[in-house]
Amino acid sequence: MKVGSARAAAVEWVMQQASQMNEFLGAYFSGSTVGLPDDEELSVGSDVDVVIVTAHSEPPPKLGKFIYRDALVEATYLTWKQLASVEEVLTSYHLAGSFRVDTIISDPTGCLSRLQKQVSRHFAEEMWVRRRCENARQRVENGLRAIDISAPLHDQIMSLIFPGGVTTHVLLVAALRNPTVRLRYLAAREVLMEYGYDSLYEDLLKLLGCAHLTPERVEQHLDELAQTFDDTASVAKTPFFFSTDITAKARPIAIDGCRELIRAGNHREAVFWIVATFARCHKILAADATPELRRAHYPAFAAIVADLGITSTADIIRRAEDVMKFLPRLWEITEKIILANPNIVAK
Repeated sequence: MKVGSARAAAVEWVMQQASQMNEFLGAYFSGSTVGLPDDEELSVGSDVDVVIVTAHSEPPPKLGKFIYRDALVEATYLTWKQLASVEEVLTSYHLAGSFRVDTIISDPTGCLSRLQKQVSRHFAEEMWVRRRCENARQRVENGLRAIDISAPLHDQIMSLIFPGGVTTHVLLVAALRNPTVRLRYLAAREVLMEYGYDSLYEDLLKLLGCAHLTPERVEQHLDELAQTFDDTASVAKTPFFFSTDITAKARPIAIDGCRELIRAGNHREAVFWIVATFARCHKILAADATPELRRAHYPAFAAIVADLGITSTADIIRRAEDVMKFLPRLWEITEKIILANPNIVAK
């Protein structure tokens, strides 16, 4: 499906369904498709991200991924109070990128258009770029400090790799790139190669634990994940914020998208999402599966975690400390990228 067709389906869903909800204030595109031309083919591992803005004091539960007019759409809710401050949006590395260009689908009050114009005007100013990089760095630090070593292994792994992986976002923000989720390592590699810091990329992979893995080994893990994924999707009942990522409809992103990376020679870049999906599956299995099903799939999860160099809680603590020690070097390169980036406006 072409990007333009997928966007058109998302727009129709917003206008026909989302706009009818109480307290609807507008909607805009977010995520990896922002900035892509309409005639580009939507990759097998991509969906169309839509943010629905409401007047509620708290956002409704995330709607997640669903199929509409043959397009895979992922819908998230935000409240207007989360967007009301231009300064806070400009500082948030997750929010600001969606307003760099006009991504607005619906704006009955005109508030989103005013916000977009102001954010776009200041987006590339050095002060705001640096603040967004700091916002991402703080996400790393706060996440790693919050690891609960008494939690089950799948929770510990998620608490390690997600904030640890935000190290890539620090670099992407400095380069004015989209801080993508699933493809964060691939995108960070491109930035580091562009600016001449290739060696730092190997450090990122070592911190994840996959620098030494071969394509064959990664594909073995993906095959095991596919079995775990299918069994998990068939028993899932308890709602989690990521629940719609572990469904038959989302399988092309989790499984086919990773296989596409491996076959393209980017096997190490596939590891992050393979491990993340494994951990999410095991959180669902812990809640909804029989003890027999949990035991059947545990060895495959333990195997990929062991391949990352983690066989104990002590290893998780040590890896988190390694990432924290790496942050000064990461920040040094981030500063150099900011200064070298010709699209950043010094003010």
